[in-house]
Amino acid sequence: MSYLLRTLTKKEEVDSMIRDTVDKLLVLRFGRSSDSVCLQLDDILSKSEREVSKFASIALVDVDSEEIQVYIKYFDITLIPSTVFFFNAHHMKMDSGSADHTKWVGAFHRKQDFIDVVEEIFRGAMKGKLIVNCPLPPERIPKFQLLYKDM
Repeated sequence: MSYLLRTLTKKEEVDSMIRDTVDKLLVLRFGRSSDSVCLQLDDILSKSEREVSKFASIALVDVDSEEIQVYIKYFDITLIPSTVFFFNAHHMKMDSGSADHTKWVGAFHRKQDFIDVVEEIFRGAMKGKLIVNCPLPPERIPKFQLLYKDM
């Protein structure tokens, strides 16, 4: 499904997308087109794109691209897929009950979950907020247990 959405592989492309998306929410999905969970999320994103097109733009970022590694390190993307949100070049954060408010880790359970999250972040951004509360119930928010090797 990733062929339906714009894929960014260069730092300049990501920079210009963040900088040039004005008065719309920018949704960047960091992941791989070969990963099954990324493909599941891409399917939800591509099916939702038309419904959110008036207030959001969606792009995919290839984590295997060498030029993108600066963003991988900056946003501390260790698990894929990870989705990062921007509004007028400002990084938007969401409190979803996890320790990390900077990104959404994992896929959404349903198309409507993604649309609800995008609408909530957009509404908060229009009010000047940089962090919003997650509109989804806790059972539909992915939970990840971090495992530490050799501890």
